Amino acid sequence: MKLAERFRELRKERGWRLKDVAEATGLSIPYLSDLERDRTNPSLETLRTLAEAYGMSVHDLMAPVDFYGERTPAALPRGLAELLEDPVLGAEITPDWVETLSRIELRGKRPENKRDWYEIYLHLRRVLEG
Repeated sequence: MKLAERFRELRKERGWRLKDVAEATGLSIPYLSDLERDRTNPSLETLRTLAEAYGMSVHDLMAPVDFYGERTPAALPRGLAELLEDPVLGAEITPDWVETLSRIELRGKRPENKRDWYEIYLHLRRVLEG
């Protein structure tokens, strides 16, 4: 996932408009739009400001970005973190599966609850493992 995609994903997950992000951060709407369209790169201070507005650390904000590295539960898509915390269902999902699942989008949208993520996991496992 590109950084610009991550910014858009976080905003849409919360049902926010660019105006809402601007109000929460003090950043301008045109600047936020440029970030989401990959027309500019944010400073470290901008990353801190956005992370704070979304209620997460800079690490969690950046973790799903392809070049950044390991994800923490706060950086996972909505519902997937809940699935992994489930002592029964989440126990069978390996880190490789977490990485695979965290990249899934269906028609530009992601599943939003634990049950949907688990059904996708089971389906993919059946298909891939034959």
